[in-house]
Amino acid sequence: MIVFENVEYVYPNGFKALRGVNLEIESGEIVALMGENGAGKTTLLKHLNGLLKPFSGRVLVDGVDTRRTTVASLSRKVGIVFQNAEEMFFSPTIYEEIAFALNNFRYPEDVIQKRVGWALKFMELEEYRDKSPFLLSGGEKKRLALAIILAWSPEVVALDEPTVGQDILQKEKMIQIIRQANQQGKTIIISSHDVEFIADIKPRIILMSKGRIVKDGPAEEVLTDIPLLQECSLLPPQIVSLTSRLDFLGIRPKLAGPEEIAVEIARRLK
Repeated sequence: MIVFENVEYVYPNGFKALRGVNLEIESGEIVALMGENGAGKTTLLKHLNGLLKPFSGRVLVDGVDTRRTTVASLSRKVGIVFQNAEEMFFSPTIYEEIAFALNNFRYPEDVIQKRVGWALKFMELEEYRDKSPFLLSGGEKKRLALAIILAWSPEVVALDEPTVGQDILQKEKMIQIIRQANQQGKTIIISSHDVEFIADIKPRIILMSKGRIVKDGPAEEVLTDIPLLQECSLLPPQIVSLTSRLDFLGIRPKLAGPEEIAVEIARRLK
């Protein structure tokens, strides 16, 4: 569905954010972009719906070159939830905020009402429907931003640092939302520093550094490569740090649940 072909991008101040990025993301995948600040994760996300255009190379979404179509057209396919959710708000009420894009896409009024109602319920925001979005808590603003995107049901949902400002319960809810959206056939792309959150999802991981892709593989492979994570200024998940200290039992660093690790330790101690 999404193809990056030797994509380079340079900001007006001369900072080269993407350097020869080649990447393919298939329909229905869950993909996490990880790496240090300035690695190019957010820049890559903004190429998905044409907010940024490649300086060289090209980005294809369903075979369409993003340089040759509009952001509005691409947004029907790709919805991006920004790290700062407030950047997406400008309507007086939460209901109107969610309905805005649906009106722009010319959905019938009865469909708009149904979709907004579903999004409010799904994101547990029904009680706030007539309030200003700017009065919500940080976690609620994140959920509203996601509700705005999910309401028009794009094929691709991209999330930039979705766990910022979220507590543990909200993170668990976010994981459920991501899994449910993926089960509905949506492609999910997540940019995040939160290794514990990503470890719980176990997606395909694109590890970036200085504008390049340095590793592309399953979470079990990438998140257990401790030296590479350190090179990219990321701490390994706690379970990986724990198992890396159990080499005297013959246990290699692995991404697994505590129960599984406990059973393996007990078996080897016998």
